[in-house]
Order: sequence, then structure tokens, then C-alpha cells
Amino acid sequence: MKKKFIVLGVLFATFGFTRMNAQISFGDKAIGAVQKGITSFTLSNADAAKLSKEAVVKLDAEHEIAGPTDGYTLRLNRVFGKYTTGEGYTLNYKVYKVKEVNAFATADGSVRVYSGLMDIMDDNELLAVIGHEIGHVANNDSRDAMRAAYQKEALIDGAASQSATITSVTDSQLGKIGSAMIDSKHSRKQEAEADLFSYNFMKKNGYNVNAEESAFRILAKMSEGAEASFIDQMMSSHPDSKKRADDAKARAEKDGLYKAYVQQKIVNTAPSKKATTTKKTTKKKK
Repeated sequence: MKKKFIVLGVLFATFGFTRMNAQISFGDKAIGAVQKGITSFTLSNADAAKLSKEAVVKLDAEHEIAGPTDGYTLRLNRVFGKYTTGEGYTLNYKVYKVKEVNAFATADGSVRVYSGLMDIMDDNELLAVIGHEIGHVANNDSRDAMRAAYQKEALIDGAASQSATITSVTDSQLGKIGSAMIDSKHSRKQEAEADLFSYNFMKKNGYNVNAEESAFRILAKMSEGAEASFIDQMMSSHPDSKKRADDAKARAEKDGLYKAYVQQKIVNTAPSKKATTTKKTTKKKK
């Protein structure tokens, strides 16, 4: 099956790919007390996180998730387990066992990584990609994406009040909001800032910053293949991977840290258990 690019990003729209084709089916539960209005529209961080969490719960239910002893989970925990909190955000990580190349983060701090991405990037490159996605959360881009999705649904639905009255969000509206959110795209400015966040994250924590350029080169090379037209369509409002790779290289050169990156070994399997042997003890005859 051909790998299909999906916008990584509400975790990465070229790291940024921000779209997912999964259908979100919400339950009967409605989320109340959310302000909805055209002229005075607001959505707090708490509102965005609450809506995002509902969407992620359903996405998790619709995907095969790597278990706690799965090699993918063990690798993700090893690489990112220590980075669960930051200034103003708390993260939780899971791996979707899907061959597509994707990763995304939402306003509630949920980070989801596709096994297809982990199959083609080593630990440092993975750090660069997920660091970018964390940047979207830290910079409130994921909240803004939810706000845009909510506003889009309100406008389409036609139920928004000019006076921004408090209403309940129905199951149907939640479905529209979720779909609009995952189809949204971050701005060029937001993508550039998330790229910089990733670079600084790697630099601060002592990782090889040149892996950021390498990760973008991988995506650029893949976009030259059969999926090129799909990538062009999805990335029309974002800088292309090649340019972002060039920008990452320029940052490293400016800091005097640039060196052509060599991809390391990729291991997504759980370590094999060593067989235990018991020695027989023999009593000496007296």
C-alpha cells in the first residue's frame, strides 16, 4: 500500500501536515457553556482543550494504538517520555499503528505519532518533528486552530448570534467542529515559529540540531514521488519542505553547529527477552 501523506499538524504541515482523513463520530454527550458568536467570538484555552480532548478520545477509539510493551511505544517513551510538561502545557503521547506518515498535536496536549513516520525517521529526526508539534501547542497554534474550526462551524451552521449568546454544542455540531479543526492549516508564520521552537528545543536539550534539516529533506524527497500532487495540494499555503530544510540548515550554520547529518539506525522493535538458564548444583559425595 502506498504511503499517503497527511498534513502533520494539529502535529505538522510539512512537519506540519494538519489533516487527517479519519471520520470523527462523537457520542450523544453535548458540551455546554461554550460562547458562540460571529461578531464577538471567543474561545478560551479551557474550551479549546475540552473540545480537542473529545475529538482525540474518538480518534483513539478508531485507530489501533500501540500497547505499552509494543516496540513503537517503548521507543516513543524512550525518546520523549521525559518531555511531558512545559511552560503552560502538559503532553500525553500515543502511537497509531498506521503506515501513513503523520503526527499531530491538539490543544489539550495530546500528541499522536503514526508508526509510518517512526519507520522512516531516526530518534533525532523524530525529535525534530515532534518538537515542531509541541511548538504548535506551546505557541497556542492548536488552540487557534480549534477556535477557527469552531468559528467556521458556527458560520456554516448559521446559529451564531450577533450578541454571542451562550449555547450548548450538539453532537452534530461537535462533528462539524472536529472535521473543520483537523482540516485546518497553520499559517506560514505559525509554521516558521514552530520550526524555530523545534530547533531551540533540540539545541537546549543537547540533541543534534542538524536532524531538523534531515527530516525536512526526507519529506521533500518523498514529495517528489507518486504523492507529489497530493503534497502540492495539501501544502499550498505552507512553505515547502525543501525551503524549510534550507532554513534549518541556515540556523545551524549561523550557530556554527552545521554538519551534514547521517541518519542513525531505526529500531521499532521491543528488545528480545534473554532466556534464563538455571545451573544444576551437584552435591559432592563425602
